[in-house]
Amino acid sequence: MQYLDNVFFLILLIAGFGLFGKSLLKIYRNIRLGREINRSDRKAERWETMARVAMGQSRMTARPVAGVLHLFVYVGFVIINIELIEIIVDGIFGTHRFLSIIFGHTFYNLFTATLEVLALLVIVGVVLFFIRRNFYGVKRLTMKELFGWPKNDANWILIIEFALMVAFFTMNSSDFILQQRGVLAAHGSFPVSEMTLVPFLEIFSFDTIFLEVVERGAWWFHFIGILFFMNYLYYSKHLHIILAFPSTWYANLDLYGKFNNLESVTKEIKLMMDPNADPYAAPAEGAEEAPSKFGAEDVFDLNQVQLLNAYSCTECGRCTSVCPANITGKKLSPRAILMKTRDRLEEVGRNVDKNGKFEDDGKKLLNDYISKEELWACTTCNACTQACPILLDPLSIIFEMRRFLVMEQSSAPQELNLMMTNVENNAAPWQYNQADRLNWAKD
Repeated sequence: MQYLDNVFFLILLIAGFGLFGKSLLKIYRNIRLGREINRSDRKAERWETMARVAMGQSRMTARPVAGVLHLFVYVGFVIINIELIEIIVDGIFGTHRFLSIIFGHTFYNLFTATLEVLALLVIVGVVLFFIRRNFYGVKRLTMKELFGWPKNDANWILIIEFALMVAFFTMNSSDFILQQRGVLAAHGSFPVSEMTLVPFLEIFSFDTIFLEVVERGAWWFHFIGILFFMNYLYYSKHLHIILAFPSTWYANLDLYGKFNNLESVTKEIKLMMDPNADPYAAPAEGAEEAPSKFGAEDVFDLNQVQLLNAYSCTECGRCTSVCPANITGKKLSPRAILMKTRDRLEEVGRNVDKNGKFEDDGKKLLNDYISKEELWACTTCNACTQACPILLDPLSIIFEMRRFLVMEQSSAPQELNLMMTNVENNAAPWQYNQADRLNWAKD
């Protein structure tokens, strides 16, 4: 019976990480439904970009208040969970503060004291974020695409992080008192706990058995809470905690908004313009074949980096807050473009889970999720891509869906159709013959 706790701990550990791994594999499977794209060039620049943007949070400072608070939560929460290593070893082998053996007395005291300070900063950050999100009235955090689950999800994450930090302090406080009473070996320094919860627990002179229950209860709550948080990420926008790293590594390093000409179309035009070309000649070996579909109608037509971007979106709304179309009352929201792409991808994933492969459900990303009105409202100004803190590119999705509308459905606004007709007939966007171009200079 003395090993029952250890066995139960090991079962929870395996189940928690197993479910987490299963969720990651499902996300990977869904992303692989998109078209392949080669983003393995310029590796040194990509590693530098990931380190600077994802790890270094360099783009968060564009909005200093949110940037500093996010840094508190991000750095604090990540470093505090280094203690998960200690919890795992203690849980499996029944030890007490295993890392004190590895670090030594002095360094372990510094380590635990640092964790306490960081945990306090996390609490400050999540409380201020909760107030800011729910009571301060930041416009980008109150837009209609956040109504319902997205807003609740953001609040639940803040509440979970707050609860985990309180459990962390409760565990340390009761542990500290038990160390003072000689029940546990003295390891660690807990400056924040000593100033907050320790005096409260000592005022009520709780007996040793009660404090042992509190310490073990907080320890188990902290451990199970971490497993719950980890598996909740799959359903949450907070997947960016993990996916921000590959998203920044695979980010577009060229100019944002640069329209990618299809090689197959370029060759077709060159063939049409070459009077000596044989239109029936077989394509050269290694030449790109014409795609079966131009542009994107559904998530299958987007590339894998675009689908990764959809899963990585933090829903912070910085892109939408600087979008001139949205600011002037248009329906377009770059944040919503990514959110809707993710929603459709998740629906497709559930379809694959149910049927073993995708069975046509009569829906498409275009029209069923993203409307033509949203797509044509975009001015392609690149404000959204410049504002994103993790280098996501909603504009590229808009480009591909517009390409489908124009090249597959000939469905563009009348102004664009007129311009393209003029280019085709007159080799210029204006509605007059090439021979009349210099008429303005007569006399």
